[in-house]
Amino acid sequence: RRDIGMVFQSYSLFPNMTAAENIAYGLRVRGRGAAERKARAGELLELVGLPGREGDYPHQLSGGQQQRVALARALAISPKVLLLDEPLSALDAKVRLTLREEIRRIQLELGITTVFVTHDQEEALSMADRVAVMKDGRLEQCAAPGELYDRPATPFVAEFVGTMNRLPGTVRDGGVVELFGRRLPIHGERPAVGAEVDVLLRPEGLAVGAADDGAGAPATVRVATFLGATTRLHLTTDSGAVCKADLPSWEAAALAPGARCTVTPHENPVLVAERAGAPSLKV
Repeated sequence: RRDIGMVFQSYSLFPNMTAAENIAYGLRVRGRGAAERKARAGELLELVGLPGREGDYPHQLSGGQQQRVALARALAISPKVLLLDEPLSALDAKVRLTLREEIRRIQLELGITTVFVTHDQEEALSMADRVAVMKDGRLEQCAAPGELYDRPATPFVAEFVGTMNRLPGTVRDGGVVELFGRRLPIHGERPAVGAEVDVLLRPEGLAVGAADDGAGAPATVRVATFLGATTRLHLTTDSGAVCKADLPSWEAAALAPGARCTVTPHENPVLVAERAGAPSLKV
């Protein structure tokens, strides 16, 4: 009646029904004829990548295949809105990635408004046109994935989405904060001049140079984690600040644990937060 299709974390398929019967269940409830139900089930199995599996029962399907059937069942009634409640969280990583791409393809192909609930940040950023971040039942920010990642509205959003460094800085005149000898424009709320703050900076927002560069903060590599195209360096500056920096792996090849280097922030706007234990300065 409400023209809403739903897919849950648990597949919720009827074990005594075939894939085609599960898909066509909503149509049967609505009084559609057998021929229409059969045709629609076949069409949707083709759409979700399971052609020829009409007669299979749930126990004959893998977890990923069962979730494809559940998605097809939700689409069978041609809903105006599709609600997906953590539909991929019970699947292994490789299947989850494949289905993530498939769901996005189907959503774009059919043009159905879709609400996708997930705790997986990568899932949200890669699939959504807009992402809403909530904290304690309140909306913190709703924006396009790129804006949410690059220009978070609050420290909570900044640290919730992706990896974020918290580095000690000092607010200076002109709406800037000083970090590792460089002055960066402040995005968002600006504390009073002289305030000791935490600068929120992503790992890709830090440049790592040679120890004799003469710019930035002298530091030591503690851990180098190879991630494929990039390598994440865990660094400790001589002043005691701990941070993470992402570099192209070819560039990080010479920076093994124990190597000396310098760390410099890129000159992009940054978000700042009150530093824990620091005196509060009000404008």
